Amino acid sequence: MNGFPVLGNLDDLVRYVRSGKIHDVVITLPWSADDRLVNIIGKLRALPVHIYLGSDLIGYHFPRHREQLLEGVPVLEIASAPLTGWSGLIKKIEDRTVGTSLVVLLSPLLLLIALAIRLDSPGPILFRQKRYGFNNQEIVVYKFRSMHHNRPREEGVPQATKNDPRVTRVGRILRSTSLDELPQLFNVLQGNMSMVGPRPHAVEHNEQYAQLIGGYHGRHRVKPGITGWAQINGFRGETDTVEKMRGRVEHDVFYIENWSLWFDLKIMMLTAFAGWTHKNAY
Repeated sequence: MNGFPVLGNLDDLVRYVRSGKIHDVVITLPWSADDRLVNIIGKLRALPVHIYLGSDLIGYHFPRHREQLLEGVPVLEIASAPLTGWSGLIKKIEDRTVGTSLVVLLSPLLLLIALAIRLDSPGPILFRQKRYGFNNQEIVVYKFRSMHHNRPREEGVPQATKNDPRVTRVGRILRSTSLDELPQLFNVLQGNMSMVGPRPHAVEHNEQYAQLIGGYHGRHRVKPGITGWAQINGFRGETDTVEKMRGRVEHDVFYIENWSLWFDLKIMMLTAFAGWTHKNAY
């Protein structure tokens, strides 16, 4: 097209952006194609990239836009990648500092939990599960094992329910207090999780709810966290309805769009004092 190769369609662009090779997307379409532009931008907003649109009235479809120059061309910034520049550096320092400190301080508790799991039931101490992380990339998340090992094969990844027979005696205590999540401190030190952010979901659950909730993938614009704004506000544990998951996603998106160091510190403090127990944790 006009001497430039066409590399694919919009879905191909989304996959290419998720490969980590793209930081800025500029959309240049006829301004009469309002509906098409709104649809394209709606899909791209879930990605951790800056989205620009040539300056025109179509930009007023989107709140909080900013007119600026990109390589000398006037554009409107429709969406920006969160946690870039200084904010990204501050977030990284926060994760390293808090994560390392907690591993050192909690090491006796970690060893005690590992011993209790070993004595309570046969099987590994840690449970590893593939989940989606930053930019919708698969990561391996660590948890203390809270269910019986070598159970009969199950269809999909059924969420834990109240009085779930799969949960061990020690596991019930760990899950009700969220202590089973502590090994994710090592995910933070590895760099694929953060202390605060949207909770990572199992791959099967991610794909299921992405089909049901618009803008669901927007929660992957930052690294997943051990705790988050949604969990502090009661959206944790079993999400047995679409409305519960929608509430969780809305809180995750609010956190991403309003991130600050003080917001993170507030969430961590609330987690420390009130976030370890909840009626939906089982």
